[in-house]
Amino acid sequence: MAQPLDQQMLEKLDQILRILVMATTRGLKQREQIALLDGAGFTPKAIAEFLGTSSNTVRVELVVLRKAKRTGKGR
Repeated sequence: MAQPLDQQMLEKLDQILRILVMATTRGLKQREQIALLDGAGFTPKAIAEFLGTSSNTVRVELVVLRKAKRTGKGR
């Protein structure tokens, strides 16, 4: 059974988004990728899916990044 046109469009958009994320974050460390994607408004779950890691890993990195930003220290 064929998928509805709306579902097909959403899947294509998801593929395009994944390609853009990969191209934009290529060569960056995971922490930098997380910071960039978080700044773009992605949820920890979405970031984890893009990077192939767990959402817990992303959340921990976000805590570390935000703490470093507050104290003015980078890691």
